[in-house]
Amino acid sequence: MRMSVKRLLVEALTVFAASLVVSMIVTLLWNLVVHKNVSIDWETSCRFAIVLGIILPWVGTRRGTGR
Repeated sequence: MRMSVKRLLVEALTVFAASLVVSMIVTLLWNLVVHKNVSIDWETSCRFAIVLGIILPWVGTRRGTGR
C-alpha cells in the first residue's frame, strides 16, 4: 500500500524537526567540550536535518514500511 502525500510530508517534517534538535544539541555539546565555546553550528545542523528529512521517509516508503 502506498503512503499518501500528506502522510509523507508529515513524516518528513517530523524527521526534520527531530534531527534538527538532536544535531543542534550534539554540535552545542561538541563545541562546549572541545572548544570551550557555547555555540551551535547552524549550517551543519540544518544540512543534516534536511538530508535526513528527505531520505528517511523516502526509504521507508520504498521498503513498504511507511503505512
